Amino acid sequence: MNGDIDLNLLVMFDKLYQKGSVSATAEALGVTQPAVSRSLKRLRQLLGDELFVRTSTEMVPTPYAVALSEPIACALGTIRETMARPRIFEPRQSTRTFSIALTDIGEIYILPRLMDLLNEEAPKVSITTVRPSQISLREEMEAGRIDLAIGQLDLLERGFYKRQLLQQGYVCMYRTGHPIASKQGMTVSDFSAAEHVVVSATGTGHAKVEEILDRQGLRKHIRLRVPHYVALGHILQATDLIATVPYSLAIPTLSPFQLDYCEHPVDLPTLAIDQFWHERLHRDPANRWLRTLIAEHCSSKPHD
Repeated sequence: MNGDIDLNLLVMFDKLYQKGSVSATAEALGVTQPAVSRSLKRLRQLLGDELFVRTSTEMVPTPYAVALSEPIACALGTIRETMARPRIFEPRQSTRTFSIALTDIGEIYILPRLMDLLNEEAPKVSITTVRPSQISLREEMEAGRIDLAIGQLDLLERGFYKRQLLQQGYVCMYRTGHPIASKQGMTVSDFSAAEHVVVSATGTGHAKVEEILDRQGLRKHIRLRVPHYVALGHILQATDLIATVPYSLAIPTLSPFQLDYCEHPVDLPTLAIDQFWHERLHRDPANRWLRTLIAEHCSSKPHD
C-alpha cells in the first residue's frame, strides 16, 4: 500500500460510512456522485479491499472498512478540533523561550525593561539573545529560529514587518568631573580637540554615524576603537576620553559609572531603532504578544 493517502479520500470514506449512499455522500461533501465513485475506486486500489459493497438499499461496509471506521473518524475529529481551536497565547502559563536578535542599544536599554515586564506578566517565559552581526539574520528569521530583531537593520526588508521603537539623536558622554564638563556646552572645536573612544559597531546604524564623523575629520585624536558598547562605561569612567553615543544608551549608563553627557556639537542624523519580524510569524499569537509588549512598554524616550 502507498503510504501517501490523500486526506480527501479519508473524508469521503468517513462520510460514506455514515451515509451508506454515494448520492448522500456527494451531497454532504458538495461534489458530484462520479467524483465520490472515483475516490472510492482509488481508495479500494490503495487498500486492496472493496470497503463498501452495494446492496439493494445501501452501500454496506466490509469487515475491513468497519475496522477502519473508528480510527479514521477519530483522526479526522482530532484534525477538525485542532484547526477549530482558537489561536491564543497564555503568557502566564507559557514556558516558551523566545529568541531575539539585539544590538547594544537593545541589550542596554530595552532588555532590562523587558525582563522586568516578563517577571510580572510571563514568569515562566525565557529570552535568548544573539547579536545580529554574528549570524545570518535573514536566514535565521526566515527559518523561524529568531522571533524578533531589534536595531537599525537595513538588510531586513522584503518579507519582513517592522515597527519603530525609538528615534533619537546623539550625545557626547564622558566621566563626571571631566574638564569639558566645566564649559557651557561643547563646541565643535572642543569636540575636535578632545581624545576619543570610538565604537565601530559594524553593520548597525551607529556605524553610519561613525563614518560621517570620520569623513569630516573632526576627531583628530582617536585613542581607542572598540567593536561594541559593552565596556564603554568602564573605559570612560577611568579615562578622559569622550564617546559619541545614542541618547537611549547614554542615560542608563550615567549613574552606574558616574558619567555625564552633553548635547552633541555636530549635526548628526537621528538613529531609528526598529523591531522586525518575519511574515511567517505575523499572525502567530505568541510573537504578536511579545512584539506588542515591547512596543507598548519599551519604546518610550528614556528619562534622566
